[in-house]
Amino acid sequence: MATDTSAALQEELLRRARARAAGRSATPAPAAAPVTGPAPLTHAQRRMWLMERLGQNSAQYSVPFATRLRGPLDVNALGAALTELVRRHEILRTRYGRNGEEPYQEAMPAPETVTVKVVESPGAGDDLLTEEARRPFDLAVDTVPRALVLRHGPEDHTVLLTFHHIAIDGGSLETVADELAALYEAAVDGRPRTLPEPPQYADFARREHTGAARLDDGLTHWTRRLAGATPPRLPRPATPPADAAEHPAATRTTELGEQVLPALRELGRERRATVFTVGLAAAFAALHRLTGELDLVIGCAATHREGQAMRGLVGLCVNTLPVRVDLSGDPAFATLVERVRDALLEAQQHREVPFDLILERLGASARGDDGTALVRVTSDVVGEQTALRLPGLRARAVEVGVGEAKFDLTFGLLDEATPASLVQYGRAALDEDTGLALAASFAELLTAVAADPHRPLSRLPGRLAQPQTAAGHPAEVRLLAHPEIADAHVPDPAGGPLLSYAVLRRTGGPSPVQLRAHLRGVLGRELVPAAVTLLDRMPRTADGTVDAGRLPAGSRPAMPKSPHLEAVTEAFTGLLGQRPGPDDDFFALGGHSLAAVQLAERLRSALTLPLVGLDIMQTRTPRAIAALLDTRAAERATAVASAATAARPRRVREGTVLVTGGTGGVGAFVLRELAARGRPVLALARPESAHLVGGDGIEVIEGDLGDPDSLRAAVESADAVIHAACTFTRPEVDVAAMKAMVDAWRGGPFVFVSSVDAYGQPASGQVAEESPSHAPLSAYGQAKLDCERLLLRAAGTEGRGGASAVRSPIVWGAHDRLRDQLRWGATGLLYQAALAGRPIGLPGAGAGGHDWYGAPWVHAAALARAVTACLDAPVHGVANAVSGHVAWSDLTAELVTLLGSDSAVTFDDEVHRDLDHRWHYRADRLATALRPAPGEDLHTVLASMIKGMES
Repeated sequence: MATDTSAALQEELLRRARARAAGRSATPAPAAAPVTGPAPLTHAQRRMWLMERLGQNSAQYSVPFATRLRGPLDVNALGAALTELVRRHEILRTRYGRNGEEPYQEAMPAPETVTVKVVESPGAGDDLLTEEARRPFDLAVDTVPRALVLRHGPEDHTVLLTFHHIAIDGGSLETVADELAALYEAAVDGRPRTLPEPPQYADFARREHTGAARLDDGLTHWTRRLAGATPPRLPRPATPPADAAEHPAATRTTELGEQVLPALRELGRERRATVFTVGLAAAFAALHRLTGELDLVIGCAATHREGQAMRGLVGLCVNTLPVRVDLSGDPAFATLVERVRDALLEAQQHREVPFDLILERLGASARGDDGTALVRVTSDVVGEQTALRLPGLRARAVEVGVGEAKFDLTFGLLDEATPASLVQYGRAALDEDTGLALAASFAELLTAVAADPHRPLSRLPGRLAQPQTAAGHPAEVRLLAHPEIADAHVPDPAGGPLLSYAVLRRTGGPSPVQLRAHLRGVLGRELVPAAVTLLDRMPRTADGTVDAGRLPAGSRPAMPKSPHLEAVTEAFTGLLGQRPGPDDDFFALGGHSLAAVQLAERLRSALTLPLVGLDIMQTRTPRAIAALLDTRAAERATAVASAATAARPRRVREGTVLVTGGTGGVGAFVLRELAARGRPVLALARPESAHLVGGDGIEVIEGDLGDPDSLRAAVESADAVIHAACTFTRPEVDVAAMKAMVDAWRGGPFVFVSSVDAYGQPASGQVAEESPSHAPLSAYGQAKLDCERLLLRAAGTEGRGGASAVRSPIVWGAHDRLRDQLRWGATGLLYQAALAGRPIGLPGAGAGGHDWYGAPWVHAAALARAVTACLDAPVHGVANAVSGHVAWSDLTAELVTLLGSDSAVTFDDEVHRDLDHRWHYRADRLATALRPAPGEDLHTVLASMIKGMES
């Protein structure tokens, strides 16, 4: 993709803008010597990282790069080329961590091979491509691109490479495609291909970080330029579509006549503007027609890719430019093009200022009354897509949609063989009917201005919105848009409390409390009435206006104090340095995106209630945040109470989950997670252990892995199964138990807690999910693999639901069973030696032909989240659950420190069989659930386990 913002006839204008900005360039000459180790995030990366921390780790930041290739494709050569590409560019194998409150990026060792997954696909395979593109990345592990090849025929393939946007942008794809083509050709020929070593993105990030002080003048400009600007008010639906979670965005394209694009180019030449500028002017005109507003801001992409230092750089080098335009005076479209041209050139002069710094400087004024971001509408011109053109093959780019939108509304002009207009919108942000009409009218508008650029805005296609003030108070508008409300009125408060009145369409509709909660969710706090009073009918005068004199009088009700308000207030105070009032705005107090993440994490940890940074940004005040926490606490209490008091017989509780292994370490954490989610539980336990698993919402059923009849009865009594029990030493019992449970399974999801031992000993040090097993396998690992096969073969047959085999590594957490594994299990050799102060011998780098030895591990709470997440979204196969990987040397250092040991540590060429582990396991499918909560880092969990042993 490319955006045309530098056409030849506009070059002189842009040259002057660039010259003025040269002294503030975000890309100074590279440092004399490269710097290694962790690096700060660029501002563009920081936005991506924050979106994940805010709870928006969605597919909108996946970058799918797909090409249909016809001819003899050498998959092994493609894998070799991709492996070399990842070695060359550190950003493609970078993990993102946090030191205190500051994020950092750190390149990981280059993988020995990058796996290329090949799937037979007789058809186009669109669903397979979309499913792969939507799989999330775990930024805390790495961002190695994923490769999928669909084989349609012997010489017909689709290659999909999926990147995370934090590591790549549109400009990088050209570099990636060119390098892969050269490396592929060399691999096919069996010869090395030497390419110049590229610049590294971490160096660019360090230069941006050290040059931050030079941005003050630019920030001052943007503060003045955007003073008083507000986000456009889009006509969003009264309630989001029921399927908005599955289909959050819609994209509408409309073909344009063959003369439209040439005419728009000619208009640009006449007005000393590019076709991008003309397309942006059309977006402003369409937005004006949609909203009726005259002072509008639309965002467009800018790049930092300038100069020799950036040549060949792979990474995220884009910035958002907020372009503000005055549309007053009903100008002709040609005149609007000139206004947009001047505003765009002015913005280009200060494009080096990161957009998130502008938002931080503007503070609360950068958002609307309802918390909407200033730039919610963007515009672009999209050229021919980049394709992976491998020698000896015919290539065609393939569009892979992930079904999500980065902004609420985007206008586009497709400058391709078949020109078209594009309108993309979030379905929760724009009404569906309006979106369809807007897509049609935008194409009509482009056609109209191409034919007659002197038409004034008032005569352009598209329904001109009525002035906002004519619709009454915003709360009245929202109430009237509610599907359960027949009539509503919000009178002028005249110095008193803001009150509202509503008439329901039917008996049993929403209560006043529910209606006020609805208004809190869509309006700023100052626009929410103090009370909603329900009426049988609205009193009106003879001419139809509301008779204010006959409305019941009301006074501002006393607001009951939330039990969580004090905790929220203290968290505000500790983070922002000032004690807020109940209705003080988070952003007005100096809050920003990162602070929202930090506040949510503090409250989530202290109150053990679900809360993410996005909740903070949407509710914004201590009172509203406390009310949200009240609601979530009440929902949890109701669910747990209803589950605990449900009467027998069994299965009257809808959604009952059978859990095996509840007396073990993993099962105990699974039971806690299910209880926190309010899920009714049926826990399998032997009679002598039943007291260990009892509790609110948990019903105990007697059974044992060695008793197949008890297992069948338990499965038949539940609506879903989490099988976490294992004998560890009797694989034949484990397999027989799984067979009995699968035989009795007739519906709902089934989740099996398996082990990474099922992979055996892979040839590669980097192990992708569902990689084939490699001999030799331990008896334990073979039993896990056999159990998985029994389960996955049965899934989806005879009414059975989806199946998930969750492979876990070493599990650590504050539980006696897990402490025993630390003392005597796979890590027992190190623990016992450190405890006794004995010398500890570790394999050195290169021992046995491998550079790294250590172990994968997962926190028990993270594993429990991952396992329970599979109940609602089965992975239909194998998924890994890994929190991280720790080298034996680092684990030994932690143990020696925590145990106060004086053990001497040496490194040699021998590898003890207990330490002969060298594999890293990717964990992409469950990455969101595995994201570490506070206290789930390696040091904290080891400290809590060892402290428990000492006590």
